[in-house]
Amino acid sequence: MKSYLTDKDEMLTLLKTTSSGLAPEEAAGRLEKFGKNKLAEPKKTSVWKRLGNQIADPMIIVLLAAAALSLVTSLYEHESFADVFIILFVVILNSILGVVQESKAEDAIEALKKMTAPASKVLRNGKIETVKSEDLVQGDIILLEAGDSVPADARILECASMKIEEAALTGESVPVTKTDAALSIEEGEKDVPLGDRKNMVYMGSTVVYGRGKAVICATGMDTEMGKIADALTQAKNEITPLQQKLNGLSKILTILVLIICVIIFVAGILEAGKINIDVMINTFMLAISLAVAAIPEGLVAVVTIVLSIGVTKCRNEMQ
Repeated sequence: MKSYLTDKDEMLTLLKTTSSGLAPEEAAGRLEKFGKNKLAEPKKTSVWKRLGNQIADPMIIVLLAAAALSLVTSLYEHESFADVFIILFVVILNSILGVVQESKAEDAIEALKKMTAPASKVLRNGKIETVKSEDLVQGDIILLEAGDSVPADARILECASMKIEEAALTGESVPVTKTDAALSIEEGEKDVPLGDRKNMVYMGSTVVYGRGKAVICATGMDTEMGKIADALTQAKNEITPLQQKLNGLSKILTILVLIICVIIFVAGILEAGKINIDVMINTFMLAISLAVAAIPEGLVAVVTIVLSIGVTKCRNEMQ
């Protein structure tokens, strides 16, 4: 059912309500049947699981292997553990930054929730009542005036010079003048774009001028704001082209380092002309030292820091 294409009187009939609003008993029954008018809580991933996902990155595994090899080398040659600490610091820094970035989706959901009105004026049996916005149901008649946040998606029944700020949904910075007339689809178009549905008000938008009355046709996750929230919660963290190249680089480095280590180890044994414990240990430690030197320990940290700086700069410019 496309509310914006439906006449307002027909809309009331379809929603089984009247211009005087629902009876309290009917509203309570619908609330129990259809649930609260609020956005669903996203599934939260524990910090430890996020941290584990970060450590499972191929490049991080290579760095951890380098740290282990560096530790073995330092113990054998009685040297400082500075290289080990530096590599582990890079791994921890990268993991923390990754976890922070993953938390942005949950922050976005919380931001959407803050945009919804905590309480609204509604008609129940012809009487104006103030109820919690989460208790609103389909068929409720809401009263809107300048300064009010729209609590749910609704079809306008009456309006007087009402203008709505819908930037959160459409990106349009100029308030939209609303009407109560039914719309029609223009020739060649499949539907009326969201920004052109001038007889509708949507959850998360704000009345900036005038007043009006509307019948709620969608609540909670069925609203346009709910669809955005659902898209955020269902979105998968796809590997970016940069991550793909870094993962490919880590695999190539791993293979090359192993090949080089084997070649150096075999060459060292052949050069020594004999095989004993000391020769094998010395050659093995030389191969490990070369392996550690071949791994770019600072690459992950540099990439992460540069990307974070870039995101912060872009955000500041947009603001």
